[in-house]
Amino acid sequence: MGGGPEAARRAGRRALPPLSLPLDRALGRTLAEPLTALSDLPAFDTSAMDGWAVAGPGPWRVTGRLLAGRPAGGPLADGAAVEIATGAQLPPGATAVLRREHGEPGGALLSERTPGALTTGQDVRPRGQECRRGEVLLPAGTAVGPAVLGLAAACGHDRLAVHRPPVVELLVLGDELLGSGLPRPGLVRDALGPLLPPWLRAAGAETGEPRAVRDDVDLLRDALRHSAADVVVTTGGTAAGPVDFLHRVLAESGARLLVDGVAVRPGHPMLLAELPGGRHLVGLPGNPLAAVAGMVTLALPLLHALAGRSTGEPVLATAVDPLPGHPADTRLLPVRRTARGVVPLPYDGPAMLRGLARAEALAVVPPGGAAAGETIELLEAP
Repeated sequence: MGGGPEAARRAGRRALPPLSLPLDRALGRTLAEPLTALSDLPAFDTSAMDGWAVAGPGPWRVTGRLLAGRPAGGPLADGAAVEIATGAQLPPGATAVLRREHGEPGGALLSERTPGALTTGQDVRPRGQECRRGEVLLPAGTAVGPAVLGLAAACGHDRLAVHRPPVVELLVLGDELLGSGLPRPGLVRDALGPLLPPWLRAAGAETGEPRAVRDDVDLLRDALRHSAADVVVTTGGTAAGPVDFLHRVLAESGARLLVDGVAVRPGHPMLLAELPGGRHLVGLPGNPLAAVAGMVTLALPLLHALAGRSTGEPVLATAVDPLPGHPADTRLLPVRRTARGVVPLPYDGPAMLRGLARAEALAVVPPGGAAAGETIELLEAP
C-alpha cells in the first residue's frame, strides 16, 4: 500500500534518540546501530562433544582431563590425548575430538571403536566459526528479541544502543461508550480500549491505560494540550458529525494535517496530524474494524519509523476465492490462511470484529476486488 503508510513513515523519518541500555532492559526495543561482534565466536577452539581431544592418528596415550571453564594448558603432543568435556577449550596441537561413545580405552592407550572413522577437525568448533571480531552481525533497525540478546551476550556485549520507544496516549472519544457491563439503550461497549493498547505495545510503543474523553470540545482540547506523549491516538470524532470535534481542535491548536482521509474501506475518515512541538496525532474512526484499518495504515507505520524499526518486504499470498472489493477504493478484508492461499472471512463490516477475531491477516484488496488466483498483499492482524 502507498499513500497513508508512506506519509506516516515520512512523518516519523527521524527516529527517536538512542539509549544505551543493559541487555536485560533492551528486550522489545530496536537496535539504533549495527550489532558488531566484540570477540571471535567461539573465542577459541572448543570441543563440541564429550570425549577426548586427540593429536594425530591413534592409538593415543591419555595424559589428563580438560573441563569447561578452565584454560587448555600446554600443547598436545602427536599421539597424545586428553579427556575433554563439551565446551572446553582445545589444547594447542589437537587435531580432532573423539566422541566418548566412539572411543575404546585400554589401559594407558585409547583407540577408536571403528578404526579410520575419525577425521581431522571432527567435533571441533573452531575459533571464529560463527563470526570474527568486528564483523557486523545484525543491522540497525532490528527488533531486539531473546535471540538477539543471546547473540549480543555471546559476542561480548553488556549493553545495547537502542532507540527510545515512542510514548503513546490513547484517547477514546464518545459519550456512547461503556467501560464495563452489557450494552444499554443508546450505549455500547468500548471495544477499542481493550483491543488497541496490546497492539501498540507490540509495535514497540509505551502506553498506559486508555483515557475516556466525552463529546465535549473543551475536554478534547485540554486532553491534547496536556498530553506529553510522542503520539496521541484517538478513536472516533474524525468525520463531520455534530459532535466530531477533532478537526476543529486540531485547527485551533495550530496542528498541520498530513493525511485527512484515505482511499481505504473501512476507515476512510482516518487522519494524521503533526502537533506543535513535533509530536503527532493519529485519528482513528470509531467503528472497530475501521479503527483497525487506521492502525495498520497510519499508526503502525508511524510508530515503526519513530522506533527505528526496519520495514520488511511485503507479504504476498494467493486469493483462493474471489475477494470482494470496493468500487473505487482499496479494501482491507479479514482473511485466514490455507494450504492454497487465503480465504475471506464473514462479518467484515466496519463496526464488526467477529471476522477480525478469526483473521490471520488483512488482505489489501484493490478497487473492484481480486479474482481467485490473484496475488494480493497481506497486512498484520492484531
